[in-house]
Amino acid sequence: MGRFGKWLGGGLGFVMGGPIGGLLGFLVGSMVDSTTISSSSYPSADTRTTPGAFGVSLLVLIAAVMKADGKVVKSELDYVKQFFVRQFGRNSAIEASKMLRDLLKQDIPLRDVCQQIGTNMDYSSRLQLLHLLFNVSLADGSLHHSEIEIIDRISGYMGISPTDFLSIKNMFVPETDSSYKILEIEKTATNDEVKKAYRRMAMKYHPDKVGHLGDDFKKSADEKFKKVNEAYEKIKKERKMP
Repeated sequence: MGRFGKWLGGGLGFVMGGPIGGLLGFLVGSMVDSTTISSSSYPSADTRTTPGAFGVSLLVLIAAVMKADGKVVKSELDYVKQFFVRQFGRNSAIEASKMLRDLLKQDIPLRDVCQQIGTNMDYSSRLQLLHLLFNVSLADGSLHHSEIEIIDRISGYMGISPTDFLSIKNMFVPETDSSYKILEIEKTATNDEVKKAYRRMAMKYHPDKVGHLGDDFKKSADEKFKKVNEAYEKIKKERKMP
C-alpha cells in the first residue's frame, strides 16, 4: 500500500460528508478495501487539516482542472502520474492515478466542492492546494488559459484572497514586476516595506505552516518558500539593498 491508502486510512475528516463525500462513494468501496477508513478528524478545537482530507481534496480539484478544456487525453494523465511519482513515490502514484481516473468520469460540482474545502480547511493548507494545482497544470510543460481560469475560480470559491492568488500565480506565470507581486507589494514600495513584506510572506509560506499534513506535503511547501526567497533576493539585487 502506498501513502494515499495510508492517508485515507488515517482519517478523511470533513471530506466524508457534503459534495466531496458524494464523489468518494466509489473510492471507499473499491480503492482502499484493505484499509480501515476513519472519518475522524482533529479535535474540534484544532482546525488543522488531516493528510487524508487534503489528499482527496487535491485529487478532486486536479480532476476539475483536467476537465476544464472539455477533454482529457492520455498524455495529461501520464504527466500527472509522473508528478505524483516525483512528489510521493511510485506506489502512491499508482493509487492516485486510479482514483483520478474514476474522478474524471464524474461530474464535479466545483463551486460546492470548493466551498466545502473553504469552510473546513485551514488557510495555509488551502494555499498549498493552490500551489500544487499550478504545479500539476505545468506538468506537461505549459499552462493553458483554461487551466489558469479554472484555478482562479477555485481560488475564489475556496476563499483565498486575490493578492494571495496573484502571488502564487506569479511563481509559475511571471508577469511584469512578478517579484513584487510574489511579495504582495507595489514596485513603489520603500526598502523598509520590501523587508517587512519579505518577513510577512516568509512567515505565511513557511513549510511549518503545513507541517500537520506530513512530510510529503510539507516537502512540496518548500517550493513556495524558495520562490519567496528568490523574489526577495532579486529585488535586493535590483535595488542594491544590503
